Amino acid sequence: MQHRIIVLGAGYSGAIAAGRLAKRLHREEVAVTLANAEPDFVERVRMHQLATGQDLKPRPLSEMFAGTGVLLKLATVTGVDVDRKTVTVDGGAEELEYDTLVYALGSGWDAQGVPGTAEHAYELASRAGALRLRERLTQLDAGQTVTVVGGGLTGLEAATEIADARPDLDIALAVRGGLGDWLSPKGRRHLRKVVGKLGITVHERAAVTGVEADHVTTADGTTIPAAVTVWTAGFAVHPIVAATALEVTDTGRIVVDATMRSVSHPDVYAIGDAAFAMGAKNKPLRMSCASGQPMAWQAADSIVALLTGGKLPHAPLFYFNQCISLGRTEGLIQYVTTDDRAVNAALTGRFAAVYKELICKGAAWHVANPMLGMPTRRRHVAVGVHEWTT
Repeated sequence: MQHRIIVLGAGYSGAIAAGRLAKRLHREEVAVTLANAEPDFVERVRMHQLATGQDLKPRPLSEMFAGTGVLLKLATVTGVDVDRKTVTVDGGAEELEYDTLVYALGSGWDAQGVPGTAEHAYELASRAGALRLRERLTQLDAGQTVTVVGGGLTGLEAATEIADARPDLDIALAVRGGLGDWLSPKGRRHLRKVVGKLGITVHERAAVTGVEADHVTTADGTTIPAAVTVWTAGFAVHPIVAATALEVTDTGRIVVDATMRSVSHPDVYAIGDAAFAMGAKNKPLRMSCASGQPMAWQAADSIVALLTGGKLPHAPLFYFNQCISLGRTEGLIQYVTTDDRAVNAALTGRFAAVYKELICKGAAWHVANPMLGMPTRRRHVAVGVHEWTT
């Protein structure tokens, strides 16, 4: 009887995990199913580019997993029952049974309960959201204002990309704290230089408390014009997990151990944005591609080790840099400590833009090449493997 592994979500984490599992285990002994709502791999780190009219390279999952042994299931996950070990898709149209589950459904935008956000704001956490924003931007006349809410990596990339692509528009950026206040002094100086050159109006210490069709309002009562509001103030995991018996944080992320295994259900692994995992110096990993890819490697290799009787991996999960595109010709590479705190070193300018582009291309390449081009030896499942999944 085959050991049934179901991976939910084909983002950076899920796609890598599915491919790595399929390449390391014998197909006649282990069935790997990858469930995803879309037929293509979405380069989420490029959604700001898609929104400004750039066409991204198509990456069909059917081609990516052709010949790997991964069974691609195009369906929307609508329920998970960790007690019965089943996954429901397409609103109950089908139920899938698993022995091991890898949860990698990622995250979406977080309106944070701010009135008017869901009705009036645009998001960049999905391809559908980016395409919706793309269409809206084409309808704007010169001089109209686009206000980006959120000063994190997504907000900075969105504001500068739109300003670079549409110099005829007025771009505003509302940030809760100071602009790039987590960056090194060199990083902050370069960010302010680029933002100034692009003509972006920055509203610092401006927590947005309301969104209307033509403006946003901040906590101190300031009104900022906005023909379009782009909301990038954080991400939230899918509420589907909250309905399960899995142990989760107060924000709904699945609590996992160092091998990405659920601390409450040993037959469930969680990776990517949906997982709450600890990194260097016992600091939680942030939601990002930089976290998701090594989490996928860790989970896949841990599952292989348990199935085949091998040694569990304990690879450290840490950060090296933060890569920020600031339009098509400018960038900022902020080097960080292993626990993601900025150090004095940073790359800036055109070289940093090229560096960031290579990082994005490398991330997509890793998805299609989960073993990083290294030769792979498939391993046999050990006798009695089902004992640890009961």
